[in-house]
Amino acid sequence: MLQSIWDDVRREFSFGNMINKIIIVNVSVYLVVSLMWVFLRIFNGWEDSSLYDSIVRLLAVSHDWWHMLTRPWTLLTHMFLHLTFWHLLWNMLFLFWFGRIFGDLLGDRRVLPLYILGGLAGFLAYFFAYNLTSLGAQPSIAYGASGAVLCILVATGIFAPDYNIRLFILGNVRLKYIVFFSVMVQVLALGSLDNIGGTFDHLGGVAMGAIFAFYLRQGTDLTQPVARFLRWVENTWTGLLQPSKEHKTAGPRAAYRSGQSVKEPAGKTRPSFMRKAGSESSKTATPASDGLTHQEQVDAILEKIKDRGYESLTKDEKDFLFRASNRN
Repeated sequence: MLQSIWDDVRREFSFGNMINKIIIVNVSVYLVVSLMWVFLRIFNGWEDSSLYDSIVRLLAVSHDWWHMLTRPWTLLTHMFLHLTFWHLLWNMLFLFWFGRIFGDLLGDRRVLPLYILGGLAGFLAYFFAYNLTSLGAQPSIAYGASGAVLCILVATGIFAPDYNIRLFILGNVRLKYIVFFSVMVQVLALGSLDNIGGTFDHLGGVAMGAIFAFYLRQGTDLTQPVARFLRWVENTWTGLLQPSKEHKTAGPRAAYRSGQSVKEPAGKTRPSFMRKAGSESSKTATPASDGLTHQEQVDAILEKIKDRGYESLTKDEKDFLFRASNRN
């Protein structure tokens, strides 16, 4: 079962949309942090653990200047951190419902950059609200995807106000009313000090969603600088993992067949679906692939998926397709 779940996650990261990938990261972080909370409480005699609090502070942002100077990575990690199930559930449901609409309307490539912009805007609203008012008298931390999710929700509502959403009991509701209600809830929450830091964070995300929509209508895409930075990070990471040009490729290795030594190139193990037709394992394979280029082999597998579905692939075919998706 765990292997099947892992295969689904790998496949989603290879072929899924950005909304699904963000949800997977959020859920994964929640599970890891929650399991740490359970184990640390057990080892601490079912008492709250100071180590757990320290771990949370390593991932969450704060209004404290020194905290942010010594933990700059929290600018990113805090928007993927949730400590309670219901906080995670509602954020991910809103992201799933409205993020998909945003991706369909404005492109999947803008989803992650706007998510990050919304999270950063939420932090800035929280940070300055606490440092420019009397709210900062007590130490505090902030975390969660609410600012980022509300940013995407508001941007989606501005570009598709009459999009119909089917809600339980209420039936079809136009998106503009959902956005208006969501924003008004945050505005009214300013009258209470209950989670006031989170309220400022949410309103920061709302403001960024409106600003993004305004500038995009003027022809300026605020997500482009973030997208370029993300591509630079990806290319840098890929470059670090690739061997240098001076690195020599592996030489031939000896294989023994019928007592004789035969030279075979290293790393050339062929998956079962690439073996010659007529062999026992070729009965479940894709069309004969001898002499085919790498792209032709990929096309043959994709054609099989189109005809019989993904589950019709063998394990070797799935592994080959996964490796192919990660090339270059």
